[in-house]
Amino acid sequence: MPSSPSPLFAPPAGFDSWQAWVERFAALLQAPADAPAPPASTAKPGHCLIFSPHPDDECIIGALPLRLRQEAGWRVTNVAVTLGSKLERREPRWRELEAACELLGFDNIRPAEQGLAQVRPETEAESPQLWRAHVRCIAELLEEFKPQLVLCPHAGDGNPTHQGVHKLLGQALATAGSSCVMAETEFWATMAEPNWMVQTSVADTARLVEALACHHGEIARNPYHLRLPAWLADSVRRGGELIAGAGAEVPRHAFATLYRLSRWQQGRRLQDLAPRLCPAAEALDGRWLTS
Repeated sequence: MPSSPSPLFAPPAGFDSWQAWVERFAALLQAPADAPAPPASTAKPGHCLIFSPHPDDECIIGALPLRLRQEAGWRVTNVAVTLGSKLERREPRWRELEAACELLGFDNIRPAEQGLAQVRPETEAESPQLWRAHVRCIAELLEEFKPQLVLCPHAGDGNPTHQGVHKLLGQALATAGSSCVMAETEFWATMAEPNWMVQTSVADTARLVEALACHHGEIARNPYHLRLPAWLADSVRRGGELIAGAGAEVPRHAFATLYRLSRWQQGRRLQDLAPRLCPAAEALDGRWLTS
């Protein structure tokens, strides 16, 4: 019989406790205090779709969507591409995901009642009819919502479902003839050439951790919500030089998330967006993505 989680891994009660916990982490990094929240952007709001391989990915890579929602008034919709491989966990994972998205202010949908099955790179060859159905399903979502921004893992993200979602979304964008920006994300393997680094304040980092803690079944076996700030701190170390240039002065802030943004036109990838550091003291402007 599995033992219950250690009290060390028990989430504190409420956002204020999470924020105080993240503040202590930032203090260890000797990061400067957060600047006041920037004024909201006046650009026309867009719509962002997050194509999440599993419930919890919406939190782990959620910095850019969260800031766009808060600072530019964007609508953010999480698409739960799969609900995991364990049948008995799918409905509990959906309920946990609903709670996490509510905390983040994200809409949440699933393309099928149980999520899509066998979303892996090899499925196209092994089960071509199933794969074509998956592509059509995602293409229909793209045609319905016409998002200005889509998020998915990068092609080498180190997990078969993450890699499958990357492949699936690329083919769906081509099928739908979509014009948008794609933001590739990382977690199980880092990207060699990220081009955007999006800082999160202590408060926004705490919100992401609090939302991640809603995924009770997953953090009971692996308390990765407590390690998320360390991952975001290391992204500052890497991104500061990969994006600003080797030997550049690295930003002093504590937490950030790395992405690779590219522009797509009528279902074809055109080019990467210009490198950008996005400090929390400057409001994210949707025109950076749509212009």
